[in-house]
Amino acid sequence: MARSHHFHLDARSHSVTVSIHGGHPGLVELLVDGKETGRVPLRGHRPQVLTGELPTDPPLPVIVRVVPGPGTPRCTAVIDGAETLMSPRAF
Repeated sequence: MARSHHFHLDARSHSVTVSIHGGHPGLVELLVDGKETGRVPLRGHRPQVLTGELPTDPPLPVIVRVVPGPGTPRCTAVIDGAETLMSPRAF
């Protein structure tokens, strides 16, 4: 996967965005309200997990699962026990 893919979700009045940057080395980034809260190297087509928090009171954990391939990448977010498919987003 040489190109970038982006996913987005609005959750509890906050923005959750995942960017997958292909190439060597590849990278997956998690942003909450535009601030980077997690980053992991892309390891081929193996699924990746990133964690962060929504800045609520108290902070609410966010777990993001990324499946980079084969084929089109997929991304889901688990917030408060509910898993939600994140929408692809063009940048």
